Amino acid sequence: MLWAAVLFTLLTLPAKGDEQTYIVQRSDTLYGIARRYGLSMSQLADRNGLAKDAHVYVGQHLLVPSLAPPPTPSRPAVGDSVQKAIDKAPVAPGRWRYVVVHHSGVDRGDLKSIDRYHKEERHMEHGLAYHFLIGNGNGMRDGEIAVGDRWREQRDGGHLHSEAQNRIALGICLIGNFDEDKPTPRQMQSLTALTEALLKRCKLSTSAVKTHQQINVVKTRCPGKNFPTRSFIKGLRSPR
Repeated sequence: MLWAAVLFTLLTLPAKGDEQTYIVQRSDTLYGIARRYGLSMSQLADRNGLAKDAHVYVGQHLLVPSLAPPPTPSRPAVGDSVQKAIDKAPVAPGRWRYVVVHHSGVDRGDLKSIDRYHKEERHMEHGLAYHFLIGNGNGMRDGEIAVGDRWREQRDGGHLHSEAQNRIALGICLIGNFDEDKPTPRQMQSLTALTEALLKRCKLSTSAVKTHQQINVVKTRCPGKNFPTRSFIKGLRSPR
């Protein structure tokens, strides 16, 4: 049945000119494939006779309009749900000037537990001090990105000592203590993808990316001696 459906698609929607054929992989969505090729969901769905909310399946062949550039699958991506949250947030022009990287200082955590700690122990009205968390496999999946309400609602951060800096600095926290351990490869891939997505959304260059210890007005070791600051920042690409 699967291959019959594929064959039906190819027979009824022949390729035109230099159009490409894309074979759907595990975890693909129509939204994600369209973004990869620089298309809108409507363009990709219409070309393949699909509804905009259609689900694609592994092995399905999709025709990609010829206006699309070749994909760059080797670059890490944040995933559809996180990208939608980034795109949907009402970011005002000039709202953010920095993206600041932290570690949690503890081996385990998730959005709910850290939000509760910041509310109950730190007495922070809006809870979670950061705009995003990245898991290490203990409490959250390794490399999982959690989007906090401070991003969704475009609130000031609570992650720096200076309130003036909190008003203009986004905070990303990786779960873990990087004075004792190193961030996992998946955490670093997610951090790179998330940082680049935020730079593009907020119209910032890579010079806006700082670690907690680089920008904080009070001395701190965060994000730890084992965090690869130099290689991380050097490896970032400025938004096009």
